[in-house]
Amino acid sequence: MADKPRILIVEDEAAISRGLVFNFEAEGYEAVTAEDGPAALRHFEPAAEPPDLVVLDLMLPGMSGYDICQAIRRTHPEVPVLVLSARTLTEDKVRAFETGGDQYMTKPFALPELLARVRRLLASRPKAAAAAPAGDRVDLGGVTVDFAAFEVRRGEAAERLTTMETALLRYFVERPGRVIPRGDLMRDVWSQSPDVSSRSVDNFVMRLRKLIESDPGKPRHLISVRGTGYRFDP
Repeated sequence: MADKPRILIVEDEAAISRGLVFNFEAEGYEAVTAEDGPAALRHFEPAAEPPDLVVLDLMLPGMSGYDICQAIRRTHPEVPVLVLSARTLTEDKVRAFETGGDQYMTKPFALPELLARVRRLLASRPKAAAAAPAGDRVDLGGVTVDFAAFEVRRGEAAERLTTMETALLRYFVERPGRVIPRGDLMRDVWSQSPDVSSRSVDNFVMRLRKLIESDPGKPRHLISVRGTGYRFDP
């Protein structure tokens, strides 16, 4: 991350976009804007320097925020995406998380909460993926998790983790053998976000199982505890 983190605001309402730019710059960030999907995705082309964080509206002309998020995840899974949308239905929030969103806030929003979530997401980004200390790597029976690189490696094959996938997996790994209620995960990993549902947590766990389990249908590391939550077994 650069000395001054750069935030990409993908928003077609000029008043909201200008307000976000003003407040982000007042916090010491660099803010750039895009009004639609093609303009946003130009920041993720091979020759471009990607932003450190994306604030993403869902209702955009031509290309939905869901599609933009999926496109970002294909090439830059480590860049945090905070969805900022007028859509308040649970299915909208679940779909945003399923397509790769890390946080979800509804409009109208409280600026202090938005800034707090941005700070947390930026703090969760990898600092130097190429030089991960040994303590940031965990071996799970043929699968190596590199938390600093946001990567899961099985043999020669490597899969990238998103910011929240990395945070969730680290949370489990640091608490082996403990039964962790879903409410604790929502509070500690998603910062008490009321927009994170139990179903969203379950979907994140399902994706992690596909990455770290030899048989995701019969997991031996991320174990479901009926009616409560999950347990991580090394």
